Amino acid sequence: MMLSYFYVLYCKDGTLYGGYTTDINRRLNEHNSGTGAKYTRPAYRRPAHMLYAESYDTRSEATKAEAAFKKLTRRQKENFLKTNGVKFPLIKQKECIVNESAGRNEDNDGNTKEL
Repeated sequence: MMLSYFYVLYCKDGTLYGGYTTDINRRLNEHNSGTGAKYTRPAYRRPAHMLYAESYDTRSEATKAEAAFKKLTRRQKENFLKTNGVKFPLIKQKECIVNESAGRNEDNDGNTKEL
């Protein structure tokens, strides 16, 4: 099964960008090469660093998470990231935190199931 991801980038200009993908490494490379989203194409927004990603079983779940994130204020976005383990100031966050169980629940046997 192919997972879908909601992810958050920290852009060179200090802005946050939320997106959806099935391959987080490929997508980050696309953003940084200027072939990703229109938002990250300008050179002043690159390079971007992937701060956070959540995996989902379906594209629908991942795009819903993306849409919800995009509706948040900057302060709410920062609180969301802090709650999920992202270090502040953001420039100090070196590696992407990937939550592999977002949108899924593990039972006592370690098996995953949808919420």
